[in-house]
Amino acid sequence: MPHCKLRRSVGSFLTGALMLLASPLQAGDFMVRAFTPQQLDQPPLAQQLTRMAPRANPGVLHLAARALSCADPGADRLAVIDFSLPSTEPRLWVFDLRRDRLMFRELVSHGQGSGDNMATSFSNIPDSHQSSIGLFRTLNSYEGSNGYSLRLKGLEPGVNDLAYQRAIVMHGADYVSEEFIEKAGRLGRSYGCPAVREEVAVPLINSLKDHQYLFTYYPDQEWLSQSTYLRCPGNDARLAMQ
Repeated sequence: MPHCKLRRSVGSFLTGALMLLASPLQAGDFMVRAFTPQQLDQPPLAQQLTRMAPRANPGVLHLAARALSCADPGADRLAVIDFSLPSTEPRLWVFDLRRDRLMFRELVSHGQGSGDNMATSFSNIPDSHQSSIGLFRTLNSYEGSNGYSLRLKGLEPGVNDLAYQRAIVMHGADYVSEEFIEKAGRLGRSYGCPAVREEVAVPLINSLKDHQYLFTYYPDQEWLSQSTYLRCPGNDARLAMQ
């Protein structure tokens, strides 16, 4: 942006917006109002994500762009999960930032302890069977008890940094399918892992393995107000790479 005054105004707007996101308002309704191009000059990455995924909530994509720009502006791939949506809707997007294309738009499960169709509770606690929110870096793929899987490293202390120890990984599962939704009215639930359809697990994991990023969103007041990645200390910071 060309003027310091405008940057300060946008910064003030974002600070207020992050706090309001955790209010009783529906997250999607507020974020669409708060983060439209008419109201906010979105940074290039946020514009790119919104263009590639027009059905996704633009406010969630804006926050994902802020987190990734803080962590690793040169990243090639980014996955975004919007846990404010029900499990019956596609709420996982995988972006190829280099080739400017949306690779996947998919169903994804949440943990048994997080809720039924709607996830409402999240934690970093072992054996909680809850999903975690925030920014993750992807690690290696491997064959495990759930088949082909992807290890995740949580980057936010106290929010998701125990993900590796909790064995929170991305994997395929037979309870993530339209057929399961027809029978149960929701997806099956994991022990906290973001599970995807078995048919797409291998190519989706391969697209994200080895030091790419996953951003998972829910309008949690404490996280929104305190996340270092959403309030980056400087434009040149690359916190995830430290």
